[in-house]
Amino acid sequence: MAGKSPRSPFPLSRALAAFSLVGALGACQALSGDGDGGPAPGPTGADSAGDPYVPGDGNGGYDVQHYRLKLAITPGDARELDGTAEITARATQRLSRFDLDLTGLDVSSVTVDGRTAQRRQDGRELVVTPDRPLERGATFTTVVRYSGRPRTINDSQLGTYGWVRTSDGVFVACQPSGAHTWFPGNDHPSDKATFDFEITVPEGLTAIANGLPDQMPRGQEPGRPTPTTTPAPTAPTAGTPGVVPASHRRSTTTTWRVREPMATYLATVNVGRFAIRTGRTPSGVPVLSAVDPTLPSVSLADFHDRNTRVTEELAKLFGPYPFGSTGGLVDNAAVNFALETQTRPVYGSFGADQTIIAHELAHQWFGDSVSVGRWQDIWLNEGFATYAEWIWGERIGLRTVQREFDERYQDPGNTDLWNVPPGNPGRKEMFGSSVYERGGMTLHMLRKKVGDAKFFDILRTWTRERRHGTGTTPQFVEVAERVSGQQLDAFFKAWLFDRGRPAL
Repeated sequence: MAGKSPRSPFPLSRALAAFSLVGALGACQALSGDGDGGPAPGPTGADSAGDPYVPGDGNGGYDVQHYRLKLAITPGDARELDGTAEITARATQRLSRFDLDLTGLDVSSVTVDGRTAQRRQDGRELVVTPDRPLERGATFTTVVRYSGRPRTINDSQLGTYGWVRTSDGVFVACQPSGAHTWFPGNDHPSDKATFDFEITVPEGLTAIANGLPDQMPRGQEPGRPTPTTTPAPTAPTAGTPGVVPASHRRSTTTTWRVREPMATYLATVNVGRFAIRTGRTPSGVPVLSAVDPTLPSVSLADFHDRNTRVTEELAKLFGPYPFGSTGGLVDNAAVNFALETQTRPVYGSFGADQTIIAHELAHQWFGDSVSVGRWQDIWLNEGFATYAEWIWGERIGLRTVQREFDERYQDPGNTDLWNVPPGNPGRKEMFGSSVYERGGMTLHMLRKKVGDAKFFDILRTWTRERRHGTGTTPQFVEVAERVSGQQLDAFFKAWLFDRGRPAL
């Protein structure tokens, strides 16, 4: 994730602090199915992943393999979303009951392996009791039918994120805990899964999600020799700007597939009017770029070219691009951040500077392919993306990486950096400047300590060995020591875990 920094004219980092989705979103009215919905005898899955940085997020007792989300989205309606989530998972223990994360939506039915299951809503948890226990190791399919109007998260410190409404549709960016506002699941990055999206929207609007569609929007195809730009047609308005009256509404449906595992917070569905350009990188990776045509300051041609070029060049530094497509989307959303939604980062109406594109596309390796298994290690996402941002800035003639480092190091009074250890910043500072900037500085010092060849070998080894999985700081330290042949415990302790400015 990146946002606007007061230290720079372009987006760099977003200072975030603690929050509670329960407080922000409120509790939901309990829902019950057949039977009393009460606790069943026998083993039950944990109602949390146990991550103190995001209390209540995630669940235990199962490992999701695949989400198939069938979504009908009608922007501006009181019932804006009709959804069916088909969740295929493997039981990691014997289960008589398990939880899914879901907030603020009405559930009409739940089945497990085709049989009606008891259900009840308990705050942010959808508690599911199958009609018979699930044995350890069993693969099972849960189908949840639900509807409602997803609640945008408005936090006094974080700002607006999650399901964000725009003048003509929806912009979805969910780090760290917004996914369960629009679909049920195991909402913690330690449980990654593949995704299919079947999205129906009013005619005249376009839906763009992660991955690649079965058919490109507006009839475009990846790799077309001469990319085309296709603005969506104008639709009549009714009440909410850009929304087609229900009595005149026809619809279009698209299917998008994510074939590599993805964390729930990286899932996105964006609905609106977009100019779209497609193509391929020189290495053959399909590229899809989209821009809201009401943003005159954003050039689709430049945005698409930068997505293509940055993806290609970062692959030379970090190893093969880890996914089946790349690109990005700029919408007219009133947010001050971008998010590395997998395969297709999303940017608010401020646009997409070259360095912020480098930041978000670097996340495809660091954060998306190799994800954190616990939010304490978020520097493995943000510090790495910040360092890639500095590298790209140097390449295009902005400040050198060394100058980026020196500017920060030479300010001993910057308590945000020196009093917050990025390796364990605490929940209030998990997206603070230390995680981004001191995290990037740590990598620069590692590079100087082991040399360029070993440094980039460490990064490529990390992305290769942890590809499509998760990683922790101790695991990264082990890779760095193994590849460099140096003992680095004291170095990482000083730069990641100690308070105060480390000595050079």
